[in-house]
Amino acid sequence: MVSFEISAFFPVSSEELYSAWLDSEQHSAITGGKAICSKKEGEAFTAWDGYITGINQKLVKGKEIIQSWRTSDFNDSDSHSLLTLKFSKTDNGCELTLIHSEIPEGQPDYEQGWEQHYFEPMKEYFSK
Repeated sequence: MVSFEISAFFPVSSEELYSAWLDSEQHSAITGGKAICSKKEGEAFTAWDGYITGINQKLVKGKEIIQSWRTSDFNDSDSHSLLTLKFSKTDNGCELTLIHSEIPEGQPDYEQGWEQHYFEPMKEYFSK
């Protein structure tokens, strides 16, 4: 199993960033891929036009999101990976720490994918 942790600063409140992640319209606008999100624990979500699927495992408003997570690159026999997002208030906004763990061996470089397809577009989206 593979895991990694990355962090980035965003010039918005932790509540705003948390809400955007779980909002279908905002999530889609940020990434450019269609997302169908849920703000409830135990409910499913999709992102990037169905490439990403999963279930909200734990939601602590403005503080933490834990999701089971997989892409269409996963083999049918692969278990879901685990995505943990931690939102920390800072003086000028918030820091988002993303921990992606339990990734099956042989998967693409998701660390680069998170940077390129989420963190960079999020920085652009929230700087407007």
